[in-house]
Amino acid sequence: MSFPTTPTHSMPPTIDGVTVAGPEIPRLGEVLTHDALRFLAALHREFEPRRRELMRHRAERRRRFANGEDPGFLPETREIRENSSWLVAPLAPGLEDRRVEITGPVDRKMTINALNSGARCWLADFEDASTPCWSTMIEGQLNLTDALERRIDFTAENGKHYALREAELTDMPTIIVRPRGWHLQERHLLVDGEPMSGGLVDFGLHLFHNGQRLIDQGRGPYYYLPKIEGHLEAQLWDDIFTRAQQMLDIPHGTIRATVLIETITAAFEMEEILHALQHHSAGLNAGRWDYIFSMIKNFRDRGEEFVMPDRAQVTMTAPFMRAYTEQLVRACHRRRASAIGGMAAFIPDRRNPEATEEAVAKVREDKTREAADGFDGSWVAHPDLVPIVEEVFDEHMGGIENQIDRDREDVVPDAAALLDVRSTPGRITESGLRANIAVGIRYVESWLRGRGAAAIDHLMEDAATAEIARSQVWQWIRTGSHTSSGQEITRAFVARLVDEEVERLPRTEDDRIDDAVRLFAECALAEEFPEFLTLPGYDRHLRQDRAARDETRDESRREPAAAVS
Repeated sequence: MSFPTTPTHSMPPTIDGVTVAGPEIPRLGEVLTHDALRFLAALHREFEPRRRELMRHRAERRRRFANGEDPGFLPETREIRENSSWLVAPLAPGLEDRRVEITGPVDRKMTINALNSGARCWLADFEDASTPCWSTMIEGQLNLTDALERRIDFTAENGKHYALREAELTDMPTIIVRPRGWHLQERHLLVDGEPMSGGLVDFGLHLFHNGQRLIDQGRGPYYYLPKIEGHLEAQLWDDIFTRAQQMLDIPHGTIRATVLIETITAAFEMEEILHALQHHSAGLNAGRWDYIFSMIKNFRDRGEEFVMPDRAQVTMTAPFMRAYTEQLVRACHRRRASAIGGMAAFIPDRRNPEATEEAVAKVREDKTREAADGFDGSWVAHPDLVPIVEEVFDEHMGGIENQIDRDREDVVPDAAALLDVRSTPGRITESGLRANIAVGIRYVESWLRGRGAAAIDHLMEDAATAEIARSQVWQWIRTGSHTSSGQEITRAFVARLVDEEVERLPRTEDDRIDDAVRLFAECALAEEFPEFLTLPGYDRHLRQDRAARDETRDESRREPAAAVS
């Protein structure tokens, strides 16, 4: 079954059971065509019940962890791990060399900068580097299509103009789209009255509009899958890929996906995840920040055994992080899949040479370790770091495109090592606590204003790092932890520090700091632990979108009267 892409320029409220509940935005009808909506509805009706069941499975497993059970390697999938004969699909066009990938949101400026960056791949992020407001999600789809059609440009408020450099698309970074995680809904699109999965919307719209374009241009529709908690969730994606390819007459296995291993449960199922996606697999990525967040979240009620020091002290050399990354490379290379390293969060500052020099040194050290461990590439958040990481992997790999043939059979899968948080060196300090508060509030304020990636104190912060900040504060309060100076971390003490940190922030008439403080407190100081801060944050965006939609309707009602007068 193939679908035309004729745009609908006047959006009906409901078509074939699909209700468009978001406000009208420019060019919306180019994305939400009738056929695109039918495609999304078909996927939703077939796979939404399984998604919901897997979300219930997540909650049940977390309850078991709270009661003292530890995750481990699954006995029922032992045969998959011990069978050395199976491999994932061969590397797809544009994914053979991934030594440096740039990440960033799908706004117009970043789309141009990423494709001009010289990186081998671009993670076009609908997830942690973006806010899930309606306009951002729709405009991101338009930007990806416009880029492939080479009709994208952007002029900033200061008059600076951005445009794609003159080059063949195959000489630009391979685009890899990261849709939202399974836990996030898109409540502006309802199928038979039910909200759709945000990830399914992001994937489905991109594949529908751009899948064949990418194939025709010598690449393919490629994805990063976030927040996966086990092989059953990966299997759901694989089944969706198979069905979507059938519906769009795309050959089986054309879609490729790299899974971010950013939860502790997924770390125990890495080979099973590769096996579930076998014909659609492009490898695994070490999603380091969400991984730390996952450790805190899953074991937040287990006492001091799982309490970590200041976020800045939880480095990739911590024993439990070393175990995680080395076992990831081993799993990938056993199956001839790419192993992609984590984010270089440090960012250069062209106005501050000393900060830039420090950032470059830290990035070089981090990426040298990854290259030596066998990773085939890594992430950066800023174009100025692309040549630094490229140079590191060039020095280590020489003229080869990747290190997939390098087995890491010297690494032994070790459940105890993956859970050894206690051995992490470092302390809890008042400055670290203050940093969590300040970064958390500043990032949330940026997020509420629609910017999901924020440069704060020479680090690129996104939703994952904000999750660490607020969850550490919550856990330190819950466990009665003390700072290195002996101060007990209580709600009252943290509330006082919040007031002090907010006093230091510059204010403007239109800032969202007060709302950010309320959201941060809701996620860090409440008795119950919200699973993701983006969930109550999304409720705030929904209220804004409803207000915008109502204002548009009011304007449309007033227009005829004005015309008569």
